[in-house]
Amino acid sequence: MPALMGLQWQSADLQVDNEGQHKAAQQAFQDVHVMIFVGFGFLMTFLKRYGFGAVGFNFLLAAFGIQWALLMQGWFHSFKSGKILIGVENLINADFCVGSVCIAFGAILGKTSPIQLLVMTLFQVTLFAVNEYILLNLLHVKDAGGSMTIHTFGAYFGLTVTRILYRPNLEQSKDKQGSVYHSDLFAMIGTLYLWMYWPSFNSAISDHGDAQHRAAINTYCSLAACVLTTMAFSSMLQKKGKLDMVHIQNATLAGGVAVGTSAEMMLTPYGSLIVGFICGIVSTVGYVYLTPFLESRLHIQDTCGIHNLHAMPGLIGGIVGAITAAAATEDVYGKEGFIKAFDFTGAYQKRTPSVQGGFQAAGIVVSLLMAFAGGALVGAILKLPVWGDAAAENCFEDDVYWEVPEDEESDAYHMHNPDKPASP
Repeated sequence: MPALMGLQWQSADLQVDNEGQHKAAQQAFQDVHVMIFVGFGFLMTFLKRYGFGAVGFNFLLAAFGIQWALLMQGWFHSFKSGKILIGVENLINADFCVGSVCIAFGAILGKTSPIQLLVMTLFQVTLFAVNEYILLNLLHVKDAGGSMTIHTFGAYFGLTVTRILYRPNLEQSKDKQGSVYHSDLFAMIGTLYLWMYWPSFNSAISDHGDAQHRAAINTYCSLAACVLTTMAFSSMLQKKGKLDMVHIQNATLAGGVAVGTSAEMMLTPYGSLIVGFICGIVSTVGYVYLTPFLESRLHIQDTCGIHNLHAMPGLIGGIVGAITAAAATEDVYGKEGFIKAFDFTGAYQKRTPSVQGGFQAAGIVVSLLMAFAGGALVGAILKLPVWGDAAAENCFEDDVYWEVPEDEESDAYHMHNPDKPASP
């Protein structure tokens, strides 16, 4: 009887533990879901005449993308007995995939039609699933927060697409690419949602326990350090020491991107603070100096500055992950924790930290190659005459694709009624 009671008690504990993991996974899914639809959607509303397009088209491509991602990722990872098995983790991974699409969308924001966005999403989700399979399954790379698979791939894919779609006469629309007070305020909503939920994003698919715990702490510390550095350098680099809202909306998030790969590793809090500090500098300097250079010299018209928020921090994250993996030891992780952290089991049980670090570095190269090749292909497809070529003067305008209310305070009203004086 005592033995039986012990067995029942152990089963109850196991059930409670499973229920706890399930609830944690559901909460992580909800957090990531909010980031994709609210965070990324509102982050792009800074354009003064393209708020509907930013939130609405982000909604469209994300809703389409998660359906195709469930199929593509399902065929690679959970296809059994002729069926694709779907659980909460599959939903999280589909959102991750769509996050990569939302990043690429930032580069071509305001310059493409809804149909072109759907075509891009179709191809990018497919390429993302292939790239993810190569990195995670063939190279056995660890990339919990997706610095390589999500950010590096998505950003350089989008930058390649926008380079192919370059419009030399887009200078005519320069006045529409700016912001107004309330549009920047809406964009900050997206920033704050992304900033708050990023620890969940980086820890969502980590093993319940130590790995998830480390991922949340590392991300938390890196983001906090990144905010302080961004504020300082934004003031230093601007005239009269004033802060630039573009930097605060975007560069403050770079720390979360850069710890994605190493999030569940023993990066340590001070290591995370250093990564966040570096990314705050790199991203802010990128917005001030690199973005104008890319447009004027390389003809890369990056609407949202994804090169500074996702591309460069993604590369930094991949490098940090490779170094952290190569420096791993059993003394730091513990024997069981060391094996669990890098999944050194089965065919990979003889892999050493230095070899793992080499494969982590190879993952960066593969992601870049896939992004450049895929972006060039998709950019060429989107440039075909069949889609039509929107005139430069129609870019960054909501009323091309949306019914826009024309009140006496709106830009649309005065554009269509140039002789009507503005209300006092």
